Amino acid sequence: MEPGIAPRLVSVAVPTRNRPDTLRLALQSIRALEGPDLKFEILVGDNGDMPETKTVTEEFGGVYVRASDGCGPGRNAGMRLATGDYIAFLDDDDVFLPGNIRPHLAMLDAHPELDAVVGQLIKTDPNLENHSVSQPEKDPGQGDALTRSLLGGFFPQMGTTVARASVIKKDGLFDESLVYGQDLDWQLRIARRGAMGYTPTPCILFRGRASGTYDNMALKRVQFDRRVFLRHALPEWRLWSSPIAFFKAYTHNIEFFYWYFAHVAGEYLNRGDHQKAMAAVGGALYVFPLRGMVHLITRSHFRRALLAGLFRRQADKAPARS
Repeated sequence: MEPGIAPRLVSVAVPTRNRPDTLRLALQSIRALEGPDLKFEILVGDNGDMPETKTVTEEFGGVYVRASDGCGPGRNAGMRLATGDYIAFLDDDDVFLPGNIRPHLAMLDAHPELDAVVGQLIKTDPNLENHSVSQPEKDPGQGDALTRSLLGGFFPQMGTTVARASVIKKDGLFDESLVYGQDLDWQLRIARRGAMGYTPTPCILFRGRASGTYDNMALKRVQFDRRVFLRHALPEWRLWSSPIAFFKAYTHNIEFFYWYFAHVAGEYLNRGDHQKAMAAVGGALYVFPLRGMVHLITRSHFRRALLAGLFRRQADKAPARS
């Protein structure tokens, strides 16, 4: 960095709720990226009720602000206070990787027509171990190709996103009516006007959840992801070569949830939790009814999970014999 040139200031919005231990790791990873060329303004939007959260925020020189429930409101609370020329994001249970941020800024410098850049994540287990390969493995493209990717199953995690602060005036804040999917909705607003780019840079360690721990969340996410898809895909009909291509994009957009339920149905069956096994089959049928009906015929574990739950329910309803 040339003498006399001030470091760039990037505001980082961090939504959090009652996870001070993982929050500390997240904020530590942000500060670790600072240097003579780069400084961070940490803005923590808290919708929890643990006093430790404010203490951790102040420990890393962050700005603490109260927020209503949800990641969207938590991010919005931080974004409203941002004073940097750029805005980045990090969830309270993820961590920045050392190579994050600077490649995004370089791409924004080289392409003034872009207002945001997304990158790759590395999935881990709940302990930030057992790292996956960087995802997406395939380049999602630029321009219309990137918009098609976003509508067809590519979900850039917010921790991989860096945007010019000016996008707030152009595209607004996160839609707080969306309990889930508000991140993709916000990214699509930028991408649809041709202002989003992609860098093949591993940006964050994304902390996964143990299988079977978010069944109810997955059911709710299906509803909101469908809404976000239709909100942005229908006005962009020009992107699809045919109705079949449109339907394939819709399928790719939510099929993760189908395979999630199909997988955990087998896990519950193996553990003897027949009621949850049947509920998981119901979740898969909710996502893709026709595919689920076919798999009830062609996949034995799927069929057995449903039948085991039904028989158990009938046994529970049967009157006890004296």
